[in-house]
This record gives sequence, C-alpha cells and structure tokens, in this order.
Amino acid sequence: MNLLYFVLTAYGLTQILAYAKIFDNLRPSHHFFHCPMCIGWWVGLFLWAINKYTELFTFDYSVTTAFLLACISSGTSYVLNMIFGDEGIKHEHTVRN
Repeated sequence: MNLLYFVLTAYGLTQILAYAKIFDNLRPSHHFFHCPMCIGWWVGLFLWAINKYTELFTFDYSVTTAFLLACISSGTSYVLNMIFGDEGIKHEHTVRN
C-alpha cells in the first residue's frame, strides 16, 4: 500500500504543479514546467525527502531508494497523465493508410 499511496500522491502533486491555474502566473513558460514526466521525477524525489513527516508512506533514506522512487513517480505520472484527461479517460483513434 505504501507504493500505491506514493504513486497517487506523486501523480496528484505533479498534476497540480504542471497544470493548475493557480500556478499560471508563477510557472515559467519553459516546456519542462509543463512536462508531467520531468516534474514527476522531482516530485518523487521531494516526496522521498519528506517521507519521514508523513504516515501515509515510509521508505528508507538511501540514494538508491531516492532514485528508484523518483523514476517510479516520473513514469507513473506520465502514464496516468496519458490515460486520464479533463474529460475522463482519453481515447484516440488513428487511421493508418
């Protein structure tokens, strides 16, 4: 359950940082700040760093764990962002010739 809570927290925080209107005036226009994979990596690292302050998830403080959690956060934030949009589950249909 620790990992599931971590992934859902990372996804939520990534969505807020990348797309929330409240940050429009603060968010730089560089593409990094609109990329859920890029922001997701740093969110994962941030959540690992503060995990001793929450009972939602707990992980050890090693460099390997930090790197792996950052990678998991980046990947799952990107995948979930590709699956879910503002109108629900995204569905694309492509016609191939």
